[in-house]
Amino acid sequence: MDFTIPQELEDYYAELEKFIEDTIVPLEQQDDNIRFFDHRRENARTDWEREGLPNHEWEELLGKARKAADEAGHWRFSAPKKYGGKDGSNLWMAVIRDRFAQRGLGLHNDLQNEHSIVGNFPFVAMFETFGTEEQKDEFIFGGFEGTRRVAFGLTEANHGSDATHMETRAVRETRDGVDGWLINGEKMWITGMHVATHCAMFCRTSGEDGDARGITCLLVPNPTEGLEIEEWMWTFNMPTDHPRLSVNNVWVPESAMLGQEGLGLALAQSFVHQNRIRQAASSLGAAQFCIEESVKYARERKPFGEELAKNQAIQFPLVELATQCEMLRLLIYKTAWEMDNMPHEQIEKTISDKVSMCNYWANRLVCQAADRAMQVHGGIGYSRHKPFEHIYRHHRRYRITEGAEEIQMRKVAAYLFGYLGPKRGKYG
Repeated sequence: MDFTIPQELEDYYAELEKFIEDTIVPLEQQDDNIRFFDHRRENARTDWEREGLPNHEWEELLGKARKAADEAGHWRFSAPKKYGGKDGSNLWMAVIRDRFAQRGLGLHNDLQNEHSIVGNFPFVAMFETFGTEEQKDEFIFGGFEGTRRVAFGLTEANHGSDATHMETRAVRETRDGVDGWLINGEKMWITGMHVATHCAMFCRTSGEDGDARGITCLLVPNPTEGLEIEEWMWTFNMPTDHPRLSVNNVWVPESAMLGQEGLGLALAQSFVHQNRIRQAASSLGAAQFCIEESVKYARERKPFGEELAKNQAIQFPLVELATQCEMLRLLIYKTAWEMDNMPHEQIEKTISDKVSMCNYWANRLVCQAADRAMQVHGGIGYSRHKPFEHIYRHHRRYRITEGAEEIQMRKVAAYLFGYLGPKRGKYG
């Protein structure tokens, strides 16, 4: 078995590091842009007068970084070559995201806005697999050009993890001779609606509550008559771009349907594995950053004339966290490599449990590491002059949003006990 990181990947990461130092760090430092990353970060990022939405200057800075990364050939790395990308693999993305997060807070990879100079594009894969040729042209190329941005309209106030009981409904209706759909319902936590040009609205179009089939994805323009942002939900980590919205008699033509009628839930679930493994890598990297910062501080701090690091009460918790990081890194890289070496449809059938293991454990681990870093650093660790509170508040969301850890543990259990996966039927 060869656990060596490919030399081509090491060479590319060295190129990324040079780009960060030559281009991104200077942009981060100019015009007091560092206010978005130092102790002022939450206030600087948030427009408190605009219902807590991201500040325009903050989003403009992110846009500048993305533009520079795209011009340098990095931003579209994970996208197919025909869309200007480099067919970046899951393994390469895992290593890059892990190492980016190990660098700490910065414009190179600020996960609060799902921002990175090496982008992640789940909608590219969705449109490539399920979209018509017209939809591919409009939403994939339009997404890279900045003329299209799609929000993901799945969750509802009363229905989170179980989308099969969603209450949003769409019925067929013809207007002016054009076949289409009339939509009514409510959605919640639909990230990015303040800048989205469309919302991929998941609606029940047939079947009964609880049926996996009968849910259809419809691309609803934003803004459009009948689609109302009711409120922006303030969160543990501000700013917010997560609204509660209502859809009242919104009509879209048949051409707005993405994928097949009634199979929208399969569409929604088809690319969670790529998202989860990459996000797990980011949480792992952030955990490693917290540990390394704590080690450095413990060596420098000398209470009662002795290094803080000499105390086993400091050593042992960090030893356990460091051990978990090492073990988890191997599982994440191995799982990402396996994903790259099997057909996409086989992932769900064979190693979906491993993806869930990586994700839920990494998200839990980073919260533990950030909490321990605060404790090791004492009062300054609890302050916003250190990044640990921000790391904790940000990554805590992923124990809920990227598939709640309880849901992912259920997936692991289903594989373990033979209800799903390779062991299915083994125990009777």
